[in-house]
Amino acid sequence: MASNFAAVAAPKPRIVIADKNPVVRAGLVDYVARDGRFEILGVVRDGGTFIALCLEQKVDIGVIGWSLPDMNGGDVLATLKRRFSTTRVIVYTGEQGQTVLRQAVRDGAWGFISKSDDPLVLLDTIATVSRGRLCLPYVDIRSINADPLDLLTTRERELLGALANGWTNLQISTRIGISQNTVKYHLKNLYDKLGVKNRAMAVALYMTSKNETR
Repeated sequence: MASNFAAVAAPKPRIVIADKNPVVRAGLVDYVARDGRFEILGVVRDGGTFIALCLEQKVDIGVIGWSLPDMNGGDVLATLKRRFSTTRVIVYTGEQGQTVLRQAVRDGAWGFISKSDDPLVLLDTIATVSRGRLCLPYVDIRSINADPLDLLTTRERELLGALANGWTNLQISTRIGISQNTVKYHLKNLYDKLGVKNRAMAVALYMTSKNETR
């Protein structure tokens, strides 16, 4: 006997996108909308608005850039965890290196992909996370809670401390007794190891590490 009940389609996972770049936001909306498997609930540029949407509405998946105008992805993840949000967050970033990946995994990201990846990778990641499965690149579990400053040499640690004290390259060169070119060389290596782009980001990471070890 044929059933009198029509099959009810499962609701589409509801997504909110957050990225500071309007071109990236438009591209993400286009990819996701054309795929058809997901419902876009909102598109925002900053972390505060993203968090508010996740707390006020039923948001299944959040796709966020790591560097937002008002906070970074770690701040977003920490706030959602503290507020007991059920939104599963995928970090979609152009940041290089393992530092951001380790922090994202430590803070509870469900997915992590690079902006240089094919858009199909993004869609597959969203689909995987929507089914309740993690979708993360390989990362050594032992390194997740490791202090990124442990990667630095003694000289690089010395320079990072000088940056935190507000010293310029000239002041570092004069007080430590090395050339400015040598200072620049060490700073480039330091930035590469920490996965940051400039001294402000390096100092922020340094201060975070110091606070966590107190």
